[in-house]
Amino acid sequence: MIETLEWTLLDGEHALLVKGDMRRARERFDYAYAEAAQRGEAAALARAALGLGGMWVHEHRTAAAVATVRLRQREALSRLDADSPLALRLRIRLAAEDDYGAGGMDAIMALVSEARAADDPVALAEALSLAHHCMLGPGDGARRMELARELIGVASRTGRRSDLLIGLLWRTVDLLLDADPHAERALGELRIALDGEGQQAIEFVVGAIEVMLLTRAGRFEQAEERAATCYERGMAAGDHDAPGWYVRQLAAIRWYQGRIGELVPLLTDLLNSPMLPAVDDSPYAGLAVAAAAAGDRRLAESMLARLRRGVLADRPRTSTWLMSMYAIVEAADLLGDADLAARAGTLLAPYAGLPVMTSPGIACFGSARHSLGVAAITAGDLDLAITHLRRAVHENLALGHWPAVALSRSRLGQALAMRDGPRDEGARRQSALAAQEADALGMHVPRYVAERVTCRAVGAQWRVELGARTALVDHCVGMLHLAALLASPGKEIPAADLAAGSPDAVPGQASAQRVLDGPAGRAYRSRLAQLDAEIAELEANHQAQQAQQRRAERDWLVAELASATGLGGRPRTFAGSEERARTAVGKAIRRAVDRVAIADPVIGEELRATVRTGLRCSYDPG
Repeated sequence: MIETLEWTLLDGEHALLVKGDMRRARERFDYAYAEAAQRGEAAALARAALGLGGMWVHEHRTAAAVATVRLRQREALSRLDADSPLALRLRIRLAAEDDYGAGGMDAIMALVSEARAADDPVALAEALSLAHHCMLGPGDGARRMELARELIGVASRTGRRSDLLIGLLWRTVDLLLDADPHAERALGELRIALDGEGQQAIEFVVGAIEVMLLTRAGRFEQAEERAATCYERGMAAGDHDAPGWYVRQLAAIRWYQGRIGELVPLLTDLLNSPMLPAVDDSPYAGLAVAAAAAGDRRLAESMLARLRRGVLADRPRTSTWLMSMYAIVEAADLLGDADLAARAGTLLAPYAGLPVMTSPGIACFGSARHSLGVAAITAGDLDLAITHLRRAVHENLALGHWPAVALSRSRLGQALAMRDGPRDEGARRQSALAAQEADALGMHVPRYVAERVTCRAVGAQWRVELGARTALVDHCVGMLHLAALLASPGKEIPAADLAAGSPDAVPGQASAQRVLDGPAGRAYRSRLAQLDAEIAELEANHQAQQAQQRRAERDWLVAELASATGLGGRPRTFAGSEERARTAVGKAIRRAVDRVAIADPVIGEELRATVRTGLRCSYDPG
């Protein structure tokens, strides 16, 4: 009959390596450690301490749990012969935990070499898996793949099924992170190896990958249901990553549904969870974009400020780094922070060819070139944005990530419209394709392309805007008419009413209408009131020069308003036939549009295509 201590150790090892039941394994090894310590049995103490480490790196999350397990492993190591196999395995575990926390891999890779030299297959298998786990950030794909392949081979020597399963899992993850077209074949091989005798820990990871693939296919409802099932499976297995993975998967689904703002409370809770890995800053980034989408600018900027010393600093790239950068770029775009977008783009550039994926493949946001394109749009480099987004569309097609294809097409349409105007054929084609793809998937694609030209009086000038494009033009009578048309898109206004100064007049009443009573006049008077307040504040602060500048602008505005009135302040009227009004207003508007075109040809061409003159005038952005 096997004595109690040995049986407890065997039960713990069976639970961990065969069943993948991390919760039961911890309970068994914790009990075994106490028994071994009481009896003073060094080998049993070492086996229990190794088992407490678990299957992956950083399984223990709270400060108390980490410190306790680390202390036990060091204590067990101190009681062993330094050259024994158990001592080597404990040194491997301790080195991996240290490297993971520091974002390095030198110590664990040195012990991989030592395990090879010792010709200890079990120690080598553990070293290979833990080393692989320490380099899941972007840029280490080739090294990781070598480790995974070696682990698959070493598994035939250890005789432990778990080593083979872990090797096949890491190979699948590597192919996914590298956007390899054979990744799903590798996943199929892993499923076959799992068939029959279950392994909860690895089945949990496989389930999370399947959620990601459903999201990439645009099957959002099914993905959400599977994510909930996966969460329950992870919790049952005792995997502390289950809550965090579930929130990230839900965030990916909600992002493509256009509902990311709904997750602010859930992401806030996750941010404060002690179960998050110590090196994971991605919840800050996720909360930043969710808050920005929900309109909470203060919260979004607060989260981004926290990231400037972490993800945005020159620190090791973790397995969630790319996802964090994706969220940062989108938040910067929503907040209009061009400097942050440019900084993020510079950091992302070396990883342009990779998919934005959270290891081990639990969530995917498509090609990293999409983020580079959005960053370039926000920073104002439209040519660069178009280059990145064209490639992002093709790379997302290759991934089979249909929601990302639609989003990249939409952003490409935006960049083309900003550069070449919203009536550009290429911009319209990309936007139309994006809308069609989004409708087919039941997802939300924001309307990024500005469809309207707007203008407002700014002192002695007019600011005319189309999306991110801006033109400043000097005042002229035609700009008053143009301002009235732009303020009422799709509405026909008689030329006589525009000439008389009232676009709100009843059709057919072309006389005795007030000049500057429409939107343009209201803009003038609003600016006049603003100037009065600014002059008073500047004079109170003894800023004479600035106050004089404001007075000059005020005097100009007063003169303009005075020119629009007759004797005794009575409003001037436009006298004459509708034909005279048509001719005068048409010429004035065309001269105004010519001024806009000189300042910005794209806005000018848009106005020429959308402003109609004649007896009845209109602005129809279509």
